[in-house]
Amino acid sequence: MYLLSESLRSALTAIRANTLRSVLTTLGIVIGVAAVVAVIALLQGLTQAINNQFAGLGSDTLIVQSYLPLQELMEGKVAKVTPGDMRAIAAQVPHIASISPILPLNLTATRHGQSTGTSVIAGTAALAESFGYWPSRGRFITREDNLRHRHVAVIGRTVLQHLHMHGDPVGQFIQIDGNWFRIVGEQHKLGSMFGQDRDNQIIIPYGTGLALLGNTAVPNIAIEIKLARGADLDAVKGRIETLLRRLHHLKPGAADNFKVGTAAQLMASFNAILTNITLIASAIVGISLLVGGIGIMNIMLVSVTERTREIGILKSLGATRSDILLQFLIEAATLSLLGGLIGLILGYGVGLLVLHFVPAFGGASVPLWAALLAIGFSTAVGLVFGIAPAARAAQLDPIVALNYG
Repeated sequence: MYLLSESLRSALTAIRANTLRSVLTTLGIVIGVAAVVAVIALLQGLTQAINNQFAGLGSDTLIVQSYLPLQELMEGKVAKVTPGDMRAIAAQVPHIASISPILPLNLTATRHGQSTGTSVIAGTAALAESFGYWPSRGRFITREDNLRHRHVAVIGRTVLQHLHMHGDPVGQFIQIDGNWFRIVGEQHKLGSMFGQDRDNQIIIPYGTGLALLGNTAVPNIAIEIKLARGADLDAVKGRIETLLRRLHHLKPGAADNFKVGTAAQLMASFNAILTNITLIASAIVGISLLVGGIGIMNIMLVSVTERTREIGILKSLGATRSDILLQFLIEAATLSLLGGLIGLILGYGVGLLVLHFVPAFGGASVPLWAALLAIGFSTAVGLVFGIAPAARAAQLDPIVALNYG
């Protein structure tokens, strides 16, 4: 224990005596750890933000939407889930408590000559509870708005800024596709996800959206389905899939051109994607740690050469090869550990800085496992790449070392 503490004290003394060299030695480790920690912190925050979004859907919710593989989309094939599908599900599938359509519309909003490229969504009152679209001012769309095809809208904060609307927007009017709509609510701030600004959207009643489209084309909608209490989710899901395959005239063995997913499945899919991204990004960025390790080895080899006489004096005073080996290994590990700690703090700071300018990540957090892994790996790199210089120092002949220089 005494030998270990003395070796640590000697290593710290050597590091302080050559501050600039020590900083340059650990620079690769600092950058590597900082990059890994920043990536993990942001992806953890993004994962939490996505989980919070899907948690509101609950375990008794199904989402039905059209789906085609990328190759078929590139071939120009089209798949749709239609209002007719929704009516058939409501009429023929039991154990459904509520069913709500979501209709995206490619429309333009204008006010006093100002226009904005925004997302217009036609939906029902269920959107507020399912997706957290609660208004900070005014109210949300109601069942009566939908049934009577009222020209009312709930507007996001980004749209307000683009249209230069200041103060309370409730009661003011905007034009959507040339039709006047009265603003009945301002949506509370939702932030961004996957680079998409969720505050840059306008929500109008589903019935009104269908009326705006007219009979020009069959719309492609998504359907949110809430199951009745005690219903078997898998059984209901199976009934919906069987019904949609029949309605879409899909032959036996043909792939579905739709997806019936649960909130848990959607959450698991996103988490799996983000986990893979985390692993790949960490592996790529971790290469810089190896570069940092090579830097430590080179600098330590230089240090051995510079301290040849010191090594000779230590050996003449009775220091063994193992003593010298331990001293240089501890010095290399200490440099790496310090670099890892600095990189950990710097990486978290970078994560917070990115979050300030790109709020899409929802938050920056460094889990304990990531911090321990970053520190442990950086220390291990120092030990591994410190072996060669330490072994070289331990093998020096004391007489040759004393006469060096």
